[in-house]
Amino acid sequence: MDIGDLRREYMSEGITESSMLEDPVQQFEQWFTQANESGISDANAFSLATTDSQMRPSVRTVLLKLFDHKGFVFFTNYNSRKAKQLGKNAYAAALFPWLPLNRQVRIEGRCERISSAESLKYFATRPRGSQLGAWCSDQSDVIESRNFLEQKYREAAERFKQGSVPLPSFWGGYRIVPERIEFWQGRENRLHDRIEYLLNDQSWVRQRLAP
Repeated sequence: MDIGDLRREYMSEGITESSMLEDPVQQFEQWFTQANESGISDANAFSLATTDSQMRPSVRTVLLKLFDHKGFVFFTNYNSRKAKQLGKNAYAAALFPWLPLNRQVRIEGRCERISSAESLKYFATRPRGSQLGAWCSDQSDVIESRNFLEQKYREAAERFKQGSVPLPSFWGGYRIVPERIEFWQGRENRLHDRIEYLLNDQSWVRQRLAP
């Protein structure tokens, strides 16, 4: 299959340093709202890149569930591959690919666990099926079959059939504390606009990057 000719022009209105907000989190909120309201499916989905102890990268898609000036929060099993890698190297990178809008946002920074209270607050909002799923999946472990997984789900459902499903001790949130945030807007002739915010002594420095 020859895919060399798969291309399109990114005909978008450009962005400038002056058109972007001084606060990158507020700018992210603006773009996120536009992406969500545009009808993009799973606008809160992003690719999360981590590395193992030998600095070999690994990437997967996760869902953003909270963001504010403290950082960008996702949830996972603390025994998963990503969590184990974050235990070795806490730095990670995130990519939001809002391609229907010819936009991307890249975030880099240190990951830290959020508190159990914060995790519980979110866990309580999950559908009951998703709560049970957190209990029955030993995330990233090899399992013998789909039937094995479904049996563990039935066991979890039986175990917690009375009352609410408690927060597993091995499940919770991570916060990416940003040190670098880049906003990418596709432009004609591949002369894309890239506005980068770098954290410098608790203040954000804004600059333009070559495409």
